[in-house]
Order: sequence, then structure tokens, then C-alpha cells
Amino acid sequence: MKYTSEIRSNTVIISLSGDLIGENDGTGILSLATEAINQHITNCIINIADLRYINSSGIGVLITILTKFRNKGGEVYLLNPSESVKKLLVITKLNAIFQVIRNPEEVIG
Repeated sequence: MKYTSEIRSNTVIISLSGDLIGENDGTGILSLATEAINQHITNCIINIADLRYINSSGIGVLITILTKFRNKGGEVYLLNPSESVKKLLVITKLNAIFQVIRNPEEVIG
């Protein structure tokens, strides 16, 4: 699992690639989100275009990030999920909780 982050405007963009299976990677990703919130960033885009696989722990990481941002009046967006991840979002009904976008400019402007 690899991840990077960048801040544009009032939005942190966290890009994930590989397999999101929680554990060690989850802690680092949650730290990025917490750091952004501490800088008064209110929106988070999680770029999951290069995410091959996600398990229940990985879903937990995404939900934790969503909760953190919504508790501060912000929002989390999922950017370009792969077909397999899209199917998982539908099966788990997380597609009703997360906003899925195709382009960061939909949020950043």
C-alpha cells in the first residue's frame, strides 16, 4: 500500500494505491486526515483510482476518516473508484454514505 497527500484550497487529497487492508497503513492514512483537520481543512478527497482491493479493515479506515471530517462540518469524497471497489461500495451500501466524484474540481472548483 502506498499513499500520498496534498492540500489544495481547503481540501486534502489523499491518494491510495495497492491494497487497503487497514492495520499499519490505516494508522498512517488516519494521521494524514487528522493533521489536515488540525489545519482547519474541511474537505477530503480520497483518490482510490489505483486501489486494487479493500477489506473490512480498509472500509473501517474510510468510515473513520468520514466521521472525523463530518464531525468538523466537512465532507469526504471518493475519487474514481475501480469497478471492483465500486461493486464493494454498492454491496456494503457505502455508496449511499460516500459521495463518489470523477474529478477533484467537482469539489475544489
